[in-house]
Amino acid sequence: MLSKKTKYGLKALAYLASKKDRQPVQIAEIAKHENISQKFLESILLSLRKTGLLGSKKGKGGGYYLIKKPSEVLMTDVMRILEGPIAMVPCVSLNFYEKCDDCPDEGACSVHKLMLQVRDSALEVYRNNTLKDLIS
Repeated sequence: MLSKKTKYGLKALAYLASKKDRQPVQIAEIAKHENISQKFLESILLSLRKTGLLGSKKGKGGGYYLIKKPSEVLMTDVMRILEGPIAMVPCVSLNFYEKCDDCPDEGACSVHKLMLQVRDSALEVYRNNTLKDLIS
């Protein structure tokens, strides 16, 4: 299930992407427009800034803005930043692989085989969508 953090992060990114001038937008404006707790949104936007998706400007006229064009922001990147590994179990993760403690043979594991399919399906969707696709 998608976490609220990720859902709200996607909504906030889509709101910023919909702004044609790419000027900084205050957290209060995003929170009000998307019906998100301002305090919760603040921590989400901070995470996105720390990873290089967003920039911020302090002071009058300040706020958050997209660093890249919406067409350059891949959903795989957004999901990994906000949600963590795309794979549901660590033994099928491309970036965060770990062997499962309770599994002696990944090749014979029915869960492993199923989760590979789930991961690949999710990756297919995320790789073929950008932030621009969310606002189109």
